[in-house]
Amino acid sequence: MQSGQQHIISSVLEWLDHDRPVWLCTILRTWGSSPRPIGSMMACTLDGEIAGSISGGCIEEDFLVQLRDGSLKSQYDIELKPFVVKYGISAEQAARLRLPCGGQLHVLLEFIAPVARNREVFSALVDSLEAHQRVSRLVDLRNGLISVQHSASEQAVILDEDSLLHSLSPRYKLLLLGAGDVARYVAEMALALEYDVTLCDPRPDYLANWHVEGVHVTSELPDDVVRDNFSDPYSGVIALAHDPRVDDMALMEALKTQAFYVGAMGSDRTSAARRLRLPELGLTAEEIDRLHAPIGLQIGSKTPAEIAISVMAQVTAVRHSGDTRDAGGTCDTESSGMVCR
Repeated sequence: MQSGQQHIISSVLEWLDHDRPVWLCTILRTWGSSPRPIGSMMACTLDGEIAGSISGGCIEEDFLVQLRDGSLKSQYDIELKPFVVKYGISAEQAARLRLPCGGQLHVLLEFIAPVARNREVFSALVDSLEAHQRVSRLVDLRNGLISVQHSASEQAVILDEDSLLHSLSPRYKLLLLGAGDVARYVAEMALALEYDVTLCDPRPDYLANWHVEGVHVTSELPDDVVRDNFSDPYSGVIALAHDPRVDDMALMEALKTQAFYVGAMGSDRTSAARRLRLPELGLTAEEIDRLHAPIGLQIGSKTPAEIAISVMAQVTAVRHSGDTRDAGGTCDTESSGMVCR
């Protein structure tokens, strides 16, 4: 399972490898209400197979109509340079395409032929993304040639008169500790949010009845799993076992890494006790301060599904805008029922 940009780039490579030309559409600018951010992509074959999206479906539908009736090809010489299409610049067009009020999009269209150079470029992009490395594609707007830049800007798109630098991000991944009901719901929500999800629990028999389609499951030691696969800035580690033998093994490694999020479920009392234990595992005060515990945002959650919403809301907030520990809340599974604090 892949997501977002990685899925689109992989689809383009697959189509090129089968000698299928591809239209690649990239959002350059937006004004007003826009369902997709700058840098979003849609790839489409000449027979209408699509990967990705650049709107809520209205622009994709219009694009397919022009592709099928030949007007797209007749309006532009596909052997020439990429061109920009502006959507929503008139009230009539906005109404026809059912764009949100005031919404406008500038979209770059590139015709990518199935030639050796393009295959090599997209193969290199796929390799970098699969290795969880940020990478950019540099498009020469004068002739359509694409090259690979093994670095990326914080800006999704940098545009000038002659070139486009389009930064691509690999898929984010989450490691969940503890095969329980909360982990099941967290896994399902994380998959829906396009994370690559792994569930780890080394305790005998705990994995026997735990299954979520699309989640990799392992009984390896948690510290080894973190060290081998979850130490980069695109990794998150969520301790849900409520068992120090499982949770602390992962945390003692994860808090030393570049993982963008490290959190542990537990009450205020449990979290305080954990913070007293962690220095004994060789962690510094600065490393321990990275821990989100109590985990989750305060939304009054009580059931496992509600707790998962709280957890994934915090993971999303941290991923996009930074630390949210002051708004934290978690679930005390030590009591007779689950109570969020």
